[in-house]
Amino acid sequence: MRPRVMLRGALVWLLIAAAESAHGIARTLYLQPLVGDRPARQIAVASGAAIVLAIAWLAARWIGAATRGQQLAVGLLWLALTIAFDLALGRRVFGLSWERLLEDFRIWEGRLFPLGLLVLAFAPMIAARWRGLSAGAKQTP
Repeated sequence: MRPRVMLRGALVWLLIAAAESAHGIARTLYLQPLVGDRPARQIAVASGAAIVLAIAWLAARWIGAATRGQQLAVGLLWLALTIAFDLALGRRVFGLSWERLLEDFRIWEGRLFPLGLLVLAFAPMIAARWRGLSAGAKQTP
């Protein structure tokens, strides 16, 4: 794995984290009062996935992940950083219990957050495919 690919992947994740934070604030302020908490969170998984895929598409060439393995490594980095960020933010900033934080992972209760995380993990691979960046092809940074 090229260190530059992972560094660039981490920098793009910062943009994703900022965009998703703004998205979460907008969900809480505007959508949640209209439809309630759980439906707002379910809707936000789809719109959040669209945001992640758009950012991944825009950044795919710049990241420079030339193989499926590198693209998956970047996606797994995004996944790990997102889970760590969400748990740290929930615990340290909002003072949420572990029970409350883990509720979002209960897909069997209609929580769709794991599906959003799945999209996040594969977003670099999906974006590279959409951009026509074939595995192993030379990419310009």
